[in-house]
Amino acid sequence: MENLYYNNAMYDEPQHNWWHGRVDGLDPNHLRWHQCVRLQSLKQEIPLTPNGIALLGFACDEGVRRNRGRQGAVKGPEHIRRALSNLPLQPSMRTLYDFGDIKCQNGALETTQDLLADAVTSLLVSGNFPILLGGGHELAQPHYRGIQKFVNNPSKSIGIINFDAHFDLREPDENGVSSGTGFWEIAQTNRIENQPFHYLALGIQKTSNTVHLFNIAERLGVRYIEASDFHYMNYGFLQEMLNTFIAENDFLYLSIDMDVFASAFAPGVSATSYNGIYPDFVFSSCVQQIVNSKKVLSIGIAETNPLYDIDDRTAKLAASILMQATETLSNI
Repeated sequence: MENLYYNNAMYDEPQHNWWHGRVDGLDPNHLRWHQCVRLQSLKQEIPLTPNGIALLGFACDEGVRRNRGRQGAVKGPEHIRRALSNLPLQPSMRTLYDFGDIKCQNGALETTQDLLADAVTSLLVSGNFPILLGGGHELAQPHYRGIQKFVNNPSKSIGIINFDAHFDLREPDENGVSSGTGFWEIAQTNRIENQPFHYLALGIQKTSNTVHLFNIAERLGVRYIEASDFHYMNYGFLQEMLNTFIAENDFLYLSIDMDVFASAFAPGVSATSYNGIYPDFVFSSCVQQIVNSKKVLSIGIAETNPLYDIDDRTAKLAASILMQATETLSNI
């Protein structure tokens, strides 16, 4: 079988200098992420790694450009890795792998997405748990497509849980698909293939979605919680809503768009939300509840934009979310 990544300018193998930080010692209780991440190339046959955690960068913001957003998320994977590097590693952590970056060349977004979908499927087949580091949210459609190809069973439903200020249900315009069309694309493909479209969006902003987009969401049966309702007073309701959605699906795809958070916590995104949700107990508990379900096949972090970040605040938040998710994953 032809290797799609060999001599491919759209793929960068992982480098040792991507991972560096403080060294407190070599005892398991002293270790940090940069000391334990194993570099693995997609140009080589992926070894069977049951329960491995596979990091894969999506160095692309062409979809953001097409969506008329602020570019800069192409550097997201680099800065998230830098923030992950110095985090303490729990002894119970699964084996961590870095599989490098898939990147967009000369605006060829659709080709980049095809490559990403293939990589996600390959990582899942090898027994890994893929975590995608974005990059624009144009990663959503190929990420889901890669999961769907791996599941390869029309009788099994794949639910999407997306923390996001936006529905991303725009129809493609003259510029083609973009960072705002991903879940609309998934809905249309599933309709054609007679598959259900199960989509739960958390943190939706009324100020960031037109009435037309709310109407599309209603027509497609999308369930959502607005940012103004995502707080501790509604924690019981949020738990119940998540439990219901989780129970309805065989597998889950968890997507976190960093623009869901208030700009005080995540200034480095393509479209800021001054009144976004807080990365507090409620959010952390929701992520833990989702991962603890044992149904999540993959996680994606989107829209980290270092060009507009302050003190790497957004990248550090993304890294801390992934630290929590991977620790939870390693202990279930």
